[in-house]
Amino acid sequence: MSENNILLRIEDLRLYFRTQMGAVQAVDGVDLNLGYNEAIVIVGESGCGKTSLARGVLRLLPRNVDTYSGRIYLDNTDVMLLSDEEFRQDVRWAQMSMVPQAAMNALNPVLKIGDQVAEPLLVHQAMRKEEAWAKAREMVEHVGVPGDFLDRYAFELSGGMRQRIALAMALITTPLLVFLDEPTSALDVLTQANIFNVLKRLKKELNVSFILITHDVATSSELADRVAVMYAGQIVEVGHASTFFSNPLHPYSKMLMDSVPRLRIEQEPTFITGQPPSLLSPPEGCRFAARCPRRFEKCAEEPPVVETKGHKVKCWLYA
Repeated sequence: MSENNILLRIEDLRLYFRTQMGAVQAVDGVDLNLGYNEAIVIVGESGCGKTSLARGVLRLLPRNVDTYSGRIYLDNTDVMLLSDEEFRQDVRWAQMSMVPQAAMNALNPVLKIGDQVAEPLLVHQAMRKEEAWAKAREMVEHVGVPGDFLDRYAFELSGGMRQRIALAMALITTPLLVFLDEPTSALDVLTQANIFNVLKRLKKELNVSFILITHDVATSSELADRVAVMYAGQIVEVGHASTFFSNPLHPYSKMLMDSVPRLRIEQEPTFITGQPPSLLSPPEGCRFAARCPRRFEKCAEEPPVVETKGHKVKCWLYA
């Protein structure tokens, strides 16, 4: 990917959280690029740092942050150099936004939908209320919700409708990038398919980029241009979706894909043995080595990131 096509560039991002037992290394030296009008899907087991990565980029940090360092370039601007107030006003929700996990339960039950969708316009663009409501109506219709739903409350909407409203709230300021954290986890299969159809259409029509965080490898393939695999706070593989789903390279990626049921292949799903390492004290060398069927002596050392077959892989097998 050429420099001119990169929307987001993350370099050596580290986000550790302070606990009574020590520092949890939730995000540990992550490097990742995202292009304009591109969708990257980040997959991995629970607790591997996917949501922490998104919150680190958006600077949605809790009070117990122990370490927060690295470089984050958005549209060629190093946003890590901005003050918290500058970032809040000029970047978060203006250029980058997020649909959080369980978003359909995050709507305020005592405010009308219209007030919640229009709020970012009032805060970040100082728009008049009537104008903000008009744009909110336009946006909710864009995501497939009738405009008169703006006068309703969250409890009057179905789960799928509330998820679409959360998406409209993230898109209302026409940001360059939207993070989607498990956007369909609580929805039925048909509604999931409808939401992903909406996302594909919006990506094309609004020229927006997406970073999708999910456990659902099968569904994520609908939207992905590229796939990033995260394990124990690190990115272990990044590859184009066209080749990743059929031929992942990292042993963890292979085992992750083998755990997904296939419709057209007579292959029983398998599970990954063992447990992920504690992020309080990650092991030296390759963090997947204890669970890897292909480990050898070199795995006791920190593996390099190798580019091969169009993928970037953090594994000694390809060094």
